[in-house]
Amino acid sequence: MPTSPSSLGTTASALILAVPIAVPLATGATYAAIRRYAPTDWLSLVSPAAILASGVVLAHAMPGGGAVNAYGGVLRADAVTVWMLLVVGAVAAVACAAGPAYLAHERATGHATQGTARAYHLLVHAFLGAMCAAVLAGNLGVLWVAIEATTIVTAFLVGHRRTRASVEAAWKYVVICSAGIALAFLGIVLLYYAARAAGIPEATALDWPTLVAHADRLDPAVTRLGIALLILGFGAKAGLVPLHAWLPDAHSQAPAPVSALMSGVLLAVSFAAVLRGKVIADAALGPGYAQTLLSLAALLTLALAAALLLGQRDYKRMLAYSSMEHMSLIALGAAIGTPLARAAVLLHIAGHGLAKTVAFCSSGHILHLRRTTRIGRVRGLLARAPGLGTAFGLAVVALLGFPPFSLFASELGIVRAGFTAGLGWLTALALLLVLTAFAALALRTTRMLLGPLPLAPGTPAVPVRLGPAAGLPLAVGLLACAALGVSAGPLTDLLTAATTILGGH
Repeated sequence: MPTSPSSLGTTASALILAVPIAVPLATGATYAAIRRYAPTDWLSLVSPAAILASGVVLAHAMPGGGAVNAYGGVLRADAVTVWMLLVVGAVAAVACAAGPAYLAHERATGHATQGTARAYHLLVHAFLGAMCAAVLAGNLGVLWVAIEATTIVTAFLVGHRRTRASVEAAWKYVVICSAGIALAFLGIVLLYYAARAAGIPEATALDWPTLVAHADRLDPAVTRLGIALLILGFGAKAGLVPLHAWLPDAHSQAPAPVSALMSGVLLAVSFAAVLRGKVIADAALGPGYAQTLLSLAALLTLALAAALLLGQRDYKRMLAYSSMEHMSLIALGAAIGTPLARAAVLLHIAGHGLAKTVAFCSSGHILHLRRTTRIGRVRGLLARAPGLGTAFGLAVVALLGFPPFSLFASELGIVRAGFTAGLGWLTALALLLVLTAFAALALRTTRMLLGPLPLAPGTPAVPVRLGPAAGLPLAVGLLACAALGVSAGPLTDLLTAATTILGGH
């Protein structure tokens, strides 16, 4: 693996790599510490700003294909890490900017107090810190600890409102994801055993670059089992079959900005761990083994998501099943594994994160406007709340893969890569399932946006304005998704370097 030196010194590298973890934790601690005078909700934007700034600095400091290491290799940044940091920062910026509007609605309805608002901010920023730690981990053991930390923190966020449904969803989330994480832990233990048996020193036996560099020395049978467990375990946190059942319940019960973070970046961060494991598997076992596992998981997840979208009556659960659909497309692209497919996967991760964040944050406003998550009880949204209806509609249009949004380019890239790589049958079957999900999502969204207003006869229809504080984050997220679909711009070199690293070079 490339280990070209960066332009940063040792101290500067340690500082820059620590910022995306330390700043969110410090921000959360600030909210928890101030009792009498709660800080403004907009202080939460400090964490996304720090994450984005760190990503930008690392992108400029590293040479093409280089890496930055700190703390004895515990934290490590390469092009894939930087790409994921930028995605986490961008999605977190939209979700955290939507937080004040969510909390204002909760206070107005009596569901939030100063104490619950502080707890919400503390947990959200701990969540961001844990995700950044997972992205920056250069050691598979540290990666496992960070992803397990996201499970613990988000369990409290899923049950934040303390209703029967939310508490049940939180327990379901903890049980299923803990089972998945336990499988991933066993897979990491097996990889450690294979590394030690191959003569790799104990101190570096779980370092990802070391495992990739010496993958040809790993015992094939042990590595095969370890990789299977790792994909199954981390795939559970990514919403892939068979350990997927937590996702619709957790995403539908969590606060809207938290659902946005879970769907927009938690799934992607978990799948990034799968991508790291695939690089080891390809170097040790050849590309066929991981390709088979990911193809099977992708098709099963896509088939299940399409089937459940056909009968869905809850718009938050509808968005959750849409997340499963898109994660299966990402898994399909990873299975294809060509340079075009890998680039499309990274682009899809970014585009899906932005679009799904806008969709979930919009769904939170719809819930507060209509007091229901039932699709059949939401009609005439464009006429009742033009700004909100437009934002929600455009977010779904982006998720459906229409231009100019980046999901159009990434899905087209995955399809082209599939046919070019000789996997036409797999790609064609996936396309058929995607079209089924497309029809279901488009039909239900159209019913929500159009149709007669649910008003009593003679009642005047007064449009509800979204307001700049609530509308601006949604507009920025949509514009960023569209801009990424038109051109990667300054991110082109970073995307190319990340694609190369995921190819094992």
